[in-house]
Amino acid sequence: MRSLGRHLVAEFYDCDSRMLDDIESVERHMIEAAYKTGATVVNSSFHRFLPYGVSGVVIISESHLAVHTWPEYGYAAIDLFTCGDQVDPWKAFDYLREVFSAGRTKVVEHLRGVYSEIGIPENAPHKAEAAV
Repeated sequence: MRSLGRHLVAEFYDCDSRMLDDIESVERHMIEAAYKTGATVVNSSFHRFLPYGVSGVVIISESHLAVHTWPEYGYAAIDLFTCGDQVDPWKAFDYLREVFSAGRTKVVEHLRGVYSEIGIPENAPHKAEAAV
């Protein structure tokens, strides 16, 4: 089933608490995760909360990657939303699971903009493919 995008909604548990509270590391790894998908990074914005926690987003031409951390619980909530057939959000998921040292994860994939539900023919090219 074709769709405009894929959206992974992930829960990371038992992570490295120091990593989750280090804004520079979190931002660097989220940007690298975007590159791992094959995406084009446009911009990023991250904020460190007091006394702890980081939230941020990496804007990519193909949508976004977002993270919210609770270092005191070793927990991170992560959204990986990519559009088009040329990027793979699972590559970002695998990379982040490793660098955040997640002991366990839970993830759900949602197809966004399913062609048949919008009325787009299954054989229609995605706009990124049509531009080539």
